[in-house]
Amino acid sequence: MGAAGVERVVIAPPVWEGVRNDVALAAAQRHPDRFAVMGRVDLLSPASRELIPAWREQPGMLGLRYAFHRPLVRPLLAEGRINWLWPLAEKAGVPIMLFTAHSDLHLVDDIAERHPGLKLVVDHLALTRGKDEEAFREIDRLLALAGRPNVAVKASCLPLYTTDKYPYQRLHPYLRRVYDAFGPKRMFWGSDWSRLPCTYRQCVTMFTEEMTWLSNDDLEWIMGRGLCEWIGWAVQ
Repeated sequence: MGAAGVERVVIAPPVWEGVRNDVALAAAQRHPDRFAVMGRVDLLSPASRELIPAWREQPGMLGLRYAFHRPLVRPLLAEGRINWLWPLAEKAGVPIMLFTAHSDLHLVDDIAERHPGLKLVVDHLALTRGKDEEAFREIDRLLALAGRPNVAVKASCLPLYTTDKYPYQRLHPYLRRVYDAFGPKRMFWGSDWSRLPCTYRQCVTMFTEEMTWLSNDDLEWIMGRGLCEWIGWAVQ
């Protein structure tokens, strides 16, 4: 983090270890100025409903994060099987990050409309497959969500979706469209560090040094302030 110029990290615990948040929370509690967590509850367990009201009372825990793009998990979102979650999270002030395909963004739009007090973040610009034009061919579905003030987007894992080399110029026009739609306060830089085909530092400088159309004020919001305010992580 130090070498890359990253001061803070929001941890999304990996799904392959099951529903557990303990390792991430231990990091956040040991280094509260460096780490925070967007964790998970077991969406199939009725007991999870009792956890949401006090979810943010756990030191280091700021919200929830789920990936619904995988075939085994997608039905939970697409079939409305977790519709119990949205009103509980809205009432408790628990923001939720969602990773879903462009083709399912109408489901996110419906949730945002029905629960205007629920803060949602669409991860990775809803990119799930392909490169360049193929990856971004349905980007208009994402841009349409900009009309929902309770929806933000995370511009993360982007180098994975291009055949270009650093500074990934082929990605910049798409990012400009996202910026124009959501503005700097609802467009959050992110890395998804574990899947990057570039260095951690290059993932940062792609924004801070290569996108000259971003002002210093824009970069302050995009590179951290916006996300911290959205999920309630106090900036010192």
